[in-house]
Amino acid sequence: MSDLLLRRDFALVVPAFNEAEVAPALVAELREAWERHGLAGEILVVDDGSTDGTAEVIAKAAAGWDTLRVLPHRTNLGKTEAILTAARATERSVLVLFDADLQHSPDEIPRFLDRMAEGWDVVCGRKIGAYDKQAVSTAYNRLSRKIFQVPVSDLNSMKAFRREILEELHLRHDWHRFFVVLAHARGYRATEIDIELLPRRAGTSKYTGGWRVVVGVIDLLSVWFLLLFSRKPLLLFGTLGLAMIFVGALVGVVAIWLRFVHGFGFRPLLTLVLLLEVLGFLLFGFGLLAEMVAQLREEVSELRRRARK
Repeated sequence: MSDLLLRRDFALVVPAFNEAEVAPALVAELREAWERHGLAGEILVVDDGSTDGTAEVIAKAAAGWDTLRVLPHRTNLGKTEAILTAARATERSVLVLFDADLQHSPDEIPRFLDRMAEGWDVVCGRKIGAYDKQAVSTAYNRLSRKIFQVPVSDLNSMKAFRREILEELHLRHDWHRFFVVLAHARGYRATEIDIELLPRRAGTSKYTGGWRVVVGVIDLLSVWFLLLFSRKPLLLFGTLGLAMIFVGALVGVVAIWLRFVHGFGFRPLLTLVLLLEVLGFLLFGFGLLAEMVAQLREEVSELRRRARK
């Protein structure tokens, strides 16, 4: 796709939650960027259940500018849901994710489009500059890169991607952080560019607190399990089940040997044998059932792909 075509065939997705203080500056700077760079894409601001009048402030600031639309959520759903809402509201082929807090300059948008025009499916921004959660973010990104082998070093920043990717993925709550991971696993090509991180002008970050770190780690494990075992669950449950069955049989042999060779009976060994054998067969059976579910899931996914075509 040519650079000139991309500058028309894209939508800027701006999730916003309680950003009324910075909203007028956001609209003004987006207007200036559109005029300065000759952009013709649409702007979709998703008001994610704000309680400070963010939607009203943005609508007033953008009055008469048809390029910008506000898509409201009745309640705060999260960034992932905001992205999906915007994707359903546009037919543009490329989406550019942009935070409402103006910690990135709108002048970065053409750089993402230029890189997308080179044929990439996903272009991620690598934040340059200090910020509050840098240590946690760096550790999380390094861990994700090591586990999932993604070719980018910053998974949760400004990014551009082809809208069609969302049609193949099922993003659960807060899984926007793993969008690049899931897209890469589907064979989409990703790269990154450096972008400057600017100081927050007003308001507070919506992604703070130690609990979010815990949730992030749990989600990371969930995505790892999904990518590794969802298509072949018997690899996990069957292997564990067979291992328990084997260990249970081994313990049983030891118990028999102690009883009939040394005349020493030890009832806890028999209990352990029963426990290992029962758990082993249960896990193996669960793995077989999971294989059937995985097969049905693949068939449903194939039907969806055919229906879209």
